[in-house]
Amino acid sequence: MPKFQIPYLKLNYLTLVTLISALWGCASIQQPTGGPKDKQPPKVVKATPKNLSTNFSLKKIQIEFDEFIKLNSEYTEISISPAMEKMPVFKARKELLEIDFDEALDSNTTYTINFGKAVVDVNEGNIITNFTYVFSTGNLIDSLSISGTVKSSLTKEPLKDATVFILPVKRDSIFGKGKPNIFTSTDSAGNFTLRNLREDNYFLYALKEEAADRIYNSPAEEVGFHKDTIHLDKNISGLELSLFKQVPETFAVKDRKIENDGRIVFAYNKPLVNGSIDILSPAALNSKKVVELTAEKDSAFLWLPDLTFDSLTVSLSADKQPIDTVQISRSKRDTYTKPLIITDNLGSGNLKPGTDPLLILSRPTDLFDNSKFSLLEDSVAISGLQILKDSTSLRRFKLKYPWRPEREYILKLADGALTDIFGNKSKNYSRTFSLDSEENFGSIALTFTVPDTSKNYIVQWLNAENKVIRTDLIKKDTVINYMRYPTAKYNVRVVYDENKNGTWDTGSIKLRRQPEHIWKFDKVLTLRPNWDLEEKVVIPKDQ
Repeated sequence: MPKFQIPYLKLNYLTLVTLISALWGCASIQQPTGGPKDKQPPKVVKATPKNLSTNFSLKKIQIEFDEFIKLNSEYTEISISPAMEKMPVFKARKELLEIDFDEALDSNTTYTINFGKAVVDVNEGNIITNFTYVFSTGNLIDSLSISGTVKSSLTKEPLKDATVFILPVKRDSIFGKGKPNIFTSTDSAGNFTLRNLREDNYFLYALKEEAADRIYNSPAEEVGFHKDTIHLDKNISGLELSLFKQVPETFAVKDRKIENDGRIVFAYNKPLVNGSIDILSPAALNSKKVVELTAEKDSAFLWLPDLTFDSLTVSLSADKQPIDTVQISRSKRDTYTKPLIITDNLGSGNLKPGTDPLLILSRPTDLFDNSKFSLLEDSVAISGLQILKDSTSLRRFKLKYPWRPEREYILKLADGALTDIFGNKSKNYSRTFSLDSEENFGSIALTFTVPDTSKNYIVQWLNAENKVIRTDLIKKDTVINYMRYPTAKYNVRVVYDENKNGTWDTGSIKLRRQPEHIWKFDKVLTLRPNWDLEEKVVIPKDQ
């Protein structure tokens, strides 16, 4: 290599090293990118022609936003009222939304394009809710409105994101079949407003959907309606819609299965009142079956001594009238373990004062060996424990004893203490517990005043999560004592039992029947340790 090239190569090498170091240094001190997540939906910057334009005669609308947008499910989300035979073409391009009309528009008509949840930003998918574009081919814009609130029938709480829509009376036949063109969504306070409406007669509905298709198509969805036809010739406000789940018109078994322990489970789509189960095939099993219905009457358990059948045909009846027949198949390779498992009501090891321990068994049981039960009080064996069968269930036993505070109890069951109806025996069982302190419980006496002694009222005692923990039926002024409930917050609600059947009856769209009215006491009741409270509850007249 010629000598004069060496310094040149050294110089290039040094230059390269210096350049890499500089770049690396720049990269190492670069400020971190990013920031708070964008939670804001796109905003309209400009519309051509302007929203609410009159004498519209163009073939194209352009709407500009403050960020890049895209369309989601535009064919299902976007609607136009009045309906057009051929929908406009919607295109999203960067910040621009273009709407092209291929069909001539009617004269002197107000058109409303409701975008539903179709318009979102590109980066985060934030949705513009209740976005509409309105224009008129005549001199005037339809300007009537309907507004109100959507609440739950049961909880009386406002419902967010419920779909509220109207159908002209002449188009009401599409309910449950087609999508409404005129709709909106409720805000966080359950409020809604339908705008730019024309004078007409309407039915008003609200829907809390499982699938966002704006069609009521499942009893699992909550639905509500205004009881009267709305003649819209002026703005209407202050309407209240109460949503409810309908009871399916036709009874059906929605699930049936054989569990690992051999228990057969039936789940219904609605309560089966005065229900019964009969085995049609193999018929010999019918007399050997044991059936237990749940308190809600929407499911049932079936136990059989023999699980060697290939298939089981079962008839379900209500009031001794057959209403459905189902079949359950099993593989000959299927095997079942049938342990007799014991559980109890002792939770974390505390027994509520004034109650007794309950043994709850996994299978129906009718035999017990008293000699295999033992009870220790502070490590000392004691006698006098009573074992009582529950008259309402073959799977429950109550243990009675004069339980005392500040004592430790140990309950023991030896092998074979319990025997199920098919001869399977329980295993060793041991449970340590104490009587809970009275300081953890409070009591309250509620004095109810009824507005009409000829009617029935269902009083429901609710926990903070609005779960019913006690129900009482009254028809006159009554004092109800709630004794020894855990110190917490509680609520009271009252069902106006119109048909006097002792249960809350939901509504029906087909029959145009509203659910039975519910009133919620506006005061939250707080139980405190060792406090005996009193409160007056005046039930108002049904509205």
